[in-house]
Amino acid sequence: MMYPVVLELAANRIPVAVTCRVLKKSRQGFMKWRRNPISDRAWTQAHLTNQLVDLHAEDPMYGYRFLADELQSAGVEVSERTVWRLCSQQKLWRLHAAKRGLNRKPGPPVHDDLVRRVFNAERVNQLWLTDISEHPTGEGKLYLCAIKDVYSNRIVGYSIDSRMSANLAVSALRNAVALRNPQGTVVHSDRGSQFRSNAFVAELKRQGLTGSMGRVGACADNASMELFFSLLQKNVLNQKRWETREELRLAIVVWIEKKYHRSRRQRALGRYTPVEFEILEPVLKAA
Repeated sequence: MMYPVVLELAANRIPVAVTCRVLKKSRQGFMKWRRNPISDRAWTQAHLTNQLVDLHAEDPMYGYRFLADELQSAGVEVSERTVWRLCSQQKLWRLHAAKRGLNRKPGPPVHDDLVRRVFNAERVNQLWLTDISEHPTGEGKLYLCAIKDVYSNRIVGYSIDSRMSANLAVSALRNAVALRNPQGTVVHSDRGSQFRSNAFVAELKRQGLTGSMGRVGACADNASMELFFSLLQKNVLNQKRWETREELRLAIVVWIEKKYHRSRRQRALGRYTPVEFEILEPVLKAA
């Protein structure tokens, strides 16, 4: 609706005919609207709808709660219920993905379960979670090993390769250590062979880290890590058919570093992004 703009410019002595011609609007249509203009509420709802459409187009994986968070973070006063209603009217549904699965043969644990499904941390580098996911491309499968800091949900290390070997997990761990310089961190994983390998166990010991492992067939023992992979699946992997491993690798890296770390607000973090949370939370606690 551009007629309110025409009216506003007319108040500033800009001729209606000129404004309508520039905006490619009918002068007769403007005069008709002026005799019976839409209400302020309708105008506000239309503006909100446009914002929601733009946000949803940017990331179709956003549900109405995340859309409401984005608007509120931008200073827009709107309730979740209003966002839900407008999204329903415009059919702005959140896309869902198929479940991810790997053919693994878990072996005996090499570490005790020190987490026991309590995914909480009071500081950075207190508890890390790690897991491996596989993704198809036109050239074959691509594997991602990621390590997440439970305190901020930030991915502190990751490695991407065409083979799901022990070196994949070791490389991700070395990447995380180089970035974070942890001390006494607990690294929790499932019982995949990569995390039970001599190379990975030795790397944990060399870096002064403590290993932890969940139970066989209990996905809830590493549920927080599964949640990250679910988001990756919805936001990247299900968006198109990936022809090459390099194309998918680049897309994963860009999404983690640009979208997940710096744009995607999380309710568990007080509606901050992982990067914002690590910077602001200590300041807020001190205050």
